Amino acid sequence: MARGRAAPVRTCVGCRVRSVKSDLLRLVVVEGVIVPDPRGRLPGRGAHLHPDPGCLELAERRRAFPRAFRLPGPLDAGALRARLAARAAQQQDG
Repeated sequence: MARGRAAPVRTCVGCRVRSVKSDLLRLVVVEGVIVPDPRGRLPGRGAHLHPDPGCLELAERRRAFPRAFRLPGPLDAGALRARLAARAAQQQDG
């Protein structure tokens, strides 16, 4: 039996559940706006979130984004919210 390397594990900033990195969406802040980074290539400190509107809501309610990104003040999650809502609608449609 071949032994591979263990998959990296990250914690969702919304629900605080540890998951395999590939199950989470990496986020970064660009000019005060939280943007998704699905390829994991954008510079800056990243945070991870399940691609689920419920986890986004939890993260916002807990004020987790400023802590995770180590940045002051409120951050704009509007673009991220729209993307997650569109993805959820697409999954419901089939």
